[in-house]
Amino acid sequence: MEGDFIKINTWLLPFSWFYGLGVKLRNTLFDIGVLKSRSFKVPVISVGNITVGGTGKTPHVEYLANLLKDHFHVAVLSRGYKRKSKGFLTATPETPMPDIGDEPYQMKQKFPSVTVAVDKNRCHGIDLLTENDKLLDVVLLDDAFQHRYVKPGINILLVDYHRLIIYDKLLPAGRLREPLSGKDRADIVIVTKCPPGLKPMEYRVITRAMDLYPYQQLYFTTLEYDKPRPVFKDSTRSIELDTLNDTHVLLLTGIASPKQLEHDLSPLTSHLTPLNFSDHHQFRKKDIQLINDTFSALPSPKAIITTEKDATRLEHADGLSDEVKANIYVLPVRISFMQGQEENFNNQITGYVRKNSRNSILAKDKDDNKPQDSHHPGNRTRTISFRNN
Repeated sequence: MEGDFIKINTWLLPFSWFYGLGVKLRNTLFDIGVLKSRSFKVPVISVGNITVGGTGKTPHVEYLANLLKDHFHVAVLSRGYKRKSKGFLTATPETPMPDIGDEPYQMKQKFPSVTVAVDKNRCHGIDLLTENDKLLDVVLLDDAFQHRYVKPGINILLVDYHRLIIYDKLLPAGRLREPLSGKDRADIVIVTKCPPGLKPMEYRVITRAMDLYPYQQLYFTTLEYDKPRPVFKDSTRSIELDTLNDTHVLLLTGIASPKQLEHDLSPLTSHLTPLNFSDHHQFRKKDIQLINDTFSALPSPKAIITTEKDATRLEHADGLSDEVKANIYVLPVRISFMQGQEENFNNQITGYVRKNSRNSILAKDKDDNKPQDSHHPGNRTRTISFRNN
């Protein structure tokens, strides 16, 4: 477990020490109030991590959006990484993907009734969202755990099972973007991408090793896949995951951590060819040619499987061959809570939104929701919690 995908560059550890000093100084300035964190009258739920690389942020934000959308007015606010527009922008179903980024575009297509907006300045974005929609009940912040200018009502920290932060090191030796103590800001910690067959002893080991405060809730999630669907709507062929054994599959990804997907698909086919690009990769002419040539060289029967995030960019890419377009499929992914934790998690989230919504009779003034000094993580006695055993 400790060493699954973790590689520490020990010779870079001195540089990590200097990097850590800078991050600690920044966090200290927020903790003592030199740099200001803002609270908002609308409930804010932040989802993020303290590592470089994918921890499953988008599926977890989508889970929250799907959980809340039928009962509340929901907005998702993202920075819109690598988008071509600037400032604040609210998406419509017709907004081009390059204007808002691949992940916001994906969420808007999935949840048309949910407001999806992008703004690098999260405080500015929340202000405009609340001004523009007086009925707004909750804002979901995508990838904002380290954006400390916003003080969320619930702070969710995602931790990849295959690269547990307790065994990692700071950049550049490891992948931590801030010291391990940063996890103390979380109200909820979710260990993501867990193997479905995780044993009770492993839950206990991870729970103990995470060393959380009593006020922090620990959950475990795993990834589940739906039926692959054609990326291009004019494709009529369909495939099933359980019939891929004799199919030569080109796994096309431009995500931070493709290893998990490779691991999950490997038992389903004896002919898996990974073709990996960097996270949020913008496919250029030479990349498209590489995809065409690689797929053309595979024996039949064959198919291409890609992620939902990559599909949003491939749909807008020029030069894909007709053969590729006819045989490329997106693999939808969703999260599933383990240990029967789903109901507890859902109740914690919906209870917070219902109690604090601007439109609820239970809503309190935002000042009443500010934690008192006596509840600051630095003033608590650390204990080990086994609530989730």
